[in-house]
Amino acid sequence: MSANLLRRAMLGFIVSAPVSGLIACGYRLRGMVDLPFKAIAITGNPSPPLRADIQTAILQGTDVKVAINPKDADLILEITNDLSGREILAYNSAGQVSAYRLNIRVGFRAYDVAGAEVIPDSEIYMTRDMDFSNTTVLATDVQQQQFLSLMRKDLAIQILRRVSAAAKAPRTKSF
Repeated sequence: MSANLLRRAMLGFIVSAPVSGLIACGYRLRGMVDLPFKAIAITGNPSPPLRADIQTAILQGTDVKVAINPKDADLILEITNDLSGREILAYNSAGQVSAYRLNIRVGFRAYDVAGAEVIPDSEIYMTRDMDFSNTTVLATDVQQQQFLSLMRKDLAIQILRRVSAAAKAPRTKSF
């Protein structure tokens, strides 16, 4: 009886030790982004997939609405540029491309309805390396589109996290 109880206690300790370690170091799941705004308008010229990813991140990851008209929004998120592309990363011994580097560069700024700057002109740059083979060109194209889609979704969340951090930070007053 006591050996069984001791075994259960040891098993409970072994199971709970990693979770306790994660909690002790401050780790927590991403969860929702806390934004102190009621509506955000997306302006500028983002690509349609980036606009859709930002809208999805706002609607699914926050309690904020997406405003069509900037006059109805508390915050205006202006996408100043949205560039994506790829560059050759490596060649094989036959001189053929063996790896690409995918990149996305998004410039943005955020300001409130009164024109007060919440985030000055900022930029996020993401890269991802991708192997390439001439024998699987179609599969590689699909994989490239999937990588770009995942990168855009991550960019949208990073933009919202920057907006959240900037909105919570105390503003400096200029005299």
